[in-house]
Amino acid sequence: MDVELRQLRCLVAIADEGTFTDAAIELGVSQAAVSRTLASLESALGVRLLRRTSREVVPTAVGTQVIARARRLLAEAGDLVRDATSGHTRLRIGYAWSAMGRHTVDFQRRWPALRPDVELSLVRTNSATGGLAEGACDVAVVRTEPDQRRFDGVIVGLERRFCAVASDDPWARRRSIRLAEISERTLLIDRRTGTTTTELWPPENRPAVEYTHELDDWLTTIATGGSVGITAESTVDQYPRPGVVFRPLRDAAPIAVRLIWWRDDPHPAAQAAVALLTDLYRTQR
Repeated sequence: MDVELRQLRCLVAIADEGTFTDAAIELGVSQAAVSRTLASLESALGVRLLRRTSREVVPTAVGTQVIARARRLLAEAGDLVRDATSGHTRLRIGYAWSAMGRHTVDFQRRWPALRPDVELSLVRTNSATGGLAEGACDVAVVRTEPDQRRFDGVIVGLERRFCAVASDDPWARRRSIRLAEISERTLLIDRRTGTTTTELWPPENRPAVEYTHELDDWLTTIATGGSVGITAESTVDQYPRPGVVFRPLRDAAPIAVRLIWWRDDPHPAAQAAVALLTDLYRTQR
């Protein structure tokens, strides 16, 4: 079955304009071409899409469904074309959670002065690569080691680790927590995008572990009590949550914040983003 965008565009034009004549004018083709295009689409699908009366053109029941889907497909095709043709005039920065932490707003405010020729867009995607592997962005902010066979990147800053506990947990009254103490608790880990693994502890002293797959679920579960979590400082800044308290881990190594991009297709503005974010992490501690 071969269905072409021009056929879908013709179908939508007929539905919008109400007549084959007006659809032909809108599309800049002859009325006969509109009739042929619609006929070829109906033949390809094996169903009748429009019913002509003496006064109007009315979609069939199936035609109504196809027209709705056609609108979405045409919109997506338009987005695809815009993304492809915008080229390097836009920089999409992806992230799974927290973006750039407390530096996010400053980064967005300072970017236009640094690169007025490149539109900035932040995109949240719940994936380990912040949407880079999925094609949702040009560069991504990540806090885990990327696959160096596919991606290149640099460390732009460091963030402290914090322990997240329920607000009525006894640890909530403390000023800080030690890693060794967590081995006696149940540790909640975001398996998909989290920065914590049991490698932080020696094999003989690792905590019991439970898993979630999304930051909001991670926070909600911690708020109910029974488990604790470890996260980057950016989570503290970006995700204050009633029922959850964050306390610094005094003896844990910091988390490296990276900007990454496809090794074989770096965006020309990536280095400008690296320079700006590095400066923010260095000067705004």
